[in-house]
Amino acid sequence: MVAVERLGPVEQGARQLAPDLARGIMLALIAVANSAIYLYGRPYGIRQHIIEHGWADRLASAVSMTVVDARAYPMFAALFGYGFVHIWNRRRDDAEGRRVLRRRSWWLLAFGAVHATLLFSGDVLGLYGLVGLVLVRLLRVRDRTLLVLAGCWLVPVALSSALVYSTPEGTAQRSYFWSFAVEDPLTALALRPLEWVATPFGLLGVGTAALAGVWAGRRELLSSPDRLRRAALWGPLIGAAGGLPVGLIAAGALTVHDPVTVMALNAVHVVTGIAGGLGYAALIGVLAGRIGQRRGPVVTALAACGQRSLTCYLLQSVVFVALLSPSAGGLGGRLGSAATVALGLFTWAGTVLVAEVMRRAGARGPAEALLRRLVYPRG
Repeated sequence: MVAVERLGPVEQGARQLAPDLARGIMLALIAVANSAIYLYGRPYGIRQHIIEHGWADRLASAVSMTVVDARAYPMFAALFGYGFVHIWNRRRDDAEGRRVLRRRSWWLLAFGAVHATLLFSGDVLGLYGLVGLVLVRLLRVRDRTLLVLAGCWLVPVALSSALVYSTPEGTAQRSYFWSFAVEDPLTALALRPLEWVATPFGLLGVGTAALAGVWAGRRELLSSPDRLRRAALWGPLIGAAGGLPVGLIAAGALTVHDPVTVMALNAVHVVTGIAGGLGYAALIGVLAGRIGQRRGPVVTALAACGQRSLTCYLLQSVVFVALLSPSAGGLGGRLGSAATVALGLFTWAGTVLVAEVMRRAGARGPAEALLRRLVYPRG
């Protein structure tokens, strides 16, 4: 009898630079986007972003809403779909591959539930787990069908974005994520699971991005930088163009009172954000191709962060809750957008350093190690 090789995780030496580098850099955008959600105690404007008055804070709002908001998670979703294909390709004809992917998706859903309940109700791990369960059923679907599904899914994405982010200008109360402004920790704890269940309605765009990632993974596009140049150019440009109107509104440089126009701008903002996120991934793929084997300490540390992206993502939430939440540090009620962006980037840089220390010690991230133990069969 011929022994069948067990499916296991990719070892360090077999990893490609582009996906790890993209995840490491992407976490900087995640930090900027997530930290802004913790700001409270002031009037909220478009997309529930606090209304700023100082020029530095207004500039930070404009830049963040234009090139970060609704652009970071689609990038991560595309990388998720890309990695999904790599796991599947290593055991294409074995039912064990599907079982591993299903187990991984269910455990991501469980990780997300714990993360959302204890720390951050805007968690996306659970959403990626749900997406993974759908992708398992689409692994043998033809490329053209994948792209048609990805395109058709943009319709509910646009409609949900128009409705979810239709907050009137200058509201005193949050329309969602109420727990971020609640001082009583027990009340916040009770609200977070409800907020987490509702979060997917504002992040439906990850479905299209994940399908595009599957399509790209089948072609190994991140390891073929010459084929990514157009996407690396046009993706970020489309994302910035579609995000600019909302960015200007958030900064107070543009005033729009018509609710239908606000809904339309929100829909465009999110749909073009998918193009922006995919473009960011392509841009980093081109960069990784030029770097090749000439990896300096910065690239090595960023890749180490990408290899431990789950751990670093969770560490960000720990820092933000400790410093920004009203039941802990309370800085979310005092910091402006510029200082919060700086805090987010400093937090991300700290996780990069932690990941590099782990790499030098030959250690996986604790969250990755736990997920590996739960997902992959022993023996």
